[in-house]
Amino acid sequence: MKVDEIIELDGPPAFELEEKVRVRKVVRNDGTFPGMNRGDIILKGGEVGYICGIGTFLQKFYIYSVHFIKEGKIVGCRRNEIELVEEN
Repeated sequence: MKVDEIIELDGPPAFELEEKVRVRKVVRNDGTFPGMNRGDIILKGGEVGYICGIGTFLQKFYIYSVHFIKEGKIVGCRRNEIELVEEN
């Protein structure tokens, strides 16, 4: 099944508030990030942030608001764009 076909809201969120996560790949502006042009790079792969909010999109997907403190940005990410950072 393709990622866009899965209805994530049938289960609990994959991440919880205040969890430390990492961006898995380059994140580009899809037109929803203010002050940047569509296609501009918002984050480079590997940037680390913290979940600060959990919302929904299209009644199918969770959107995780992630605060990237070093970059000074809060960016909405889908589950497949981020991964949990394990603390040692």
